Amino acid sequence: MQRRAGAVASAVVCLFLASCQLTGDSANVGTIAPGTLRPNLAADIGAREHPRVVATYGGVYNDPNAERAVASVVGRLVAASDDPSQSYRITILNSPAINAFALPGGYLYVTRGLLALANDTSEVAAVLAHEMAHVTANHAIERQQRAEARELADRIITNVVQDSEKARQAIISSKLSFARFSQVQELEADVVGVRTLAKAGYDPYAAARFLRSMASYAQFQSAQDNAASAPDFLSSHPSTPERLSLATKSARQFGAPGIGERDRERYLSRINGMLFGDDPLEGFVRGRSFLHKALGIAFTMPSGYVLENSPEAVLASNGAGTAMRFDGADLSRYDNLADYMNAGWINGLLPQSVRTTTINGMPAVVGAAITQGWSFRIAVVRIGRTGYRFIFASRGPNDAFEAQFRQTIDSFRQLTPTERARLRSLRIKVVTTQAGDTPEKVARGMGGIEPSRRLEFFLILNDLERGQAIPPGTAVKLVVD
Repeated sequence: MQRRAGAVASAVVCLFLASCQLTGDSANVGTIAPGTLRPNLAADIGAREHPRVVATYGGVYNDPNAERAVASVVGRLVAASDDPSQSYRITILNSPAINAFALPGGYLYVTRGLLALANDTSEVAAVLAHEMAHVTANHAIERQQRAEARELADRIITNVVQDSEKARQAIISSKLSFARFSQVQELEADVVGVRTLAKAGYDPYAAARFLRSMASYAQFQSAQDNAASAPDFLSSHPSTPERLSLATKSARQFGAPGIGERDRERYLSRINGMLFGDDPLEGFVRGRSFLHKALGIAFTMPSGYVLENSPEAVLASNGAGTAMRFDGADLSRYDNLADYMNAGWINGLLPQSVRTTTINGMPAVVGAAITQGWSFRIAVVRIGRTGYRFIFASRGPNDAFEAQFRQTIDSFRQLTPTERARLRSLRIKVVTTQAGDTPEKVARGMGGIEPSRRLEFFLILNDLERGQAIPPGTAVKLVVD
């Protein structure tokens, strides 16, 4: 938890990653290389940045079955790609996020969260084909060069243009140009990926199918039934509807739906038992609660908040303008909690707001801050040499904001030995449906999800429509502990 307070991603990694956020270490695992990596600049960059990427995403995920699920498609995709001589190193990252990306030199990454969401081999192949397209087109190098040019241009504008408003508009225009450059790369990789997918004999519609699943999962995570449909033009990725349309159009060039291999049964058998959600070392999110077995702590967010457990911190938001961050800090140098609160790590701290208190028998300090139009409520709870920090932020603080802050910090407690012993990781469990099974009935077996959301999550996880019947003998995924 103390590592969360200071963990940040390398700026160099951010420049070089041909990132495909799909919503949105040099360990030898998940490696597939038809030949030796060629000794060129791209390979040097990939080799240098690989350990940083792995560290940023929670390390390498070691699971022989999951590795086989990925390895089984690579040879076919390489043979069907635009550059069959290119070698690749595939790494499965120990992250619950739905993500895949590429580094120069053939370094490809998929998260275990992405593998858990996929329902067949063709969907994983679609992701890998897209990332291979980034490599063969040298997108990461081109993006890094364009980023350097934009940074230089912005610096010149700031230094030379006297009119601050004109300078601001010029910089915004530069950012929009770079964003669209990145979007064009993503769309290009989508087209090339579908072509490679079809040429390798896989279902070319898998790309569109998986994009749809990712969009549904992202909406589920945001807990917003009416999420804004307007695209974010500053995003480095095109809106999902645009990508869906292009992926479907590209697939139609090879035939009607139903062509190509999907390999569903074998794929599901290979991810059966795979870790789902948070790694035990990072703690667990269970509904609106966060629990950490090793540290023996827990807290619960008020109704309406959605929790996200990242390597840097536990984050939460309520969709109404309030956000929360929880992390840890070393308090070895501070005997007095008020001294720590006033140590300068909070911008805009209101000194008169700082007061010491206790929370469930543990020493604590609370305070408030105002800076750059944001209001903050801060609490630090001490256990031994560690301070557990809650930071609430809102642009429009009101009584509800105060109440939610108090409710959250008052819920912070130490787990009992029995609770710690019973806390287990979530896993993917593949079951076969029986006669009379319905989505509602099967979804009751889901764990780690609020009962009211289990059916929706089950449908998304298995790419099923609401009201769709499940034939007996169908393999489906559950999440269980």
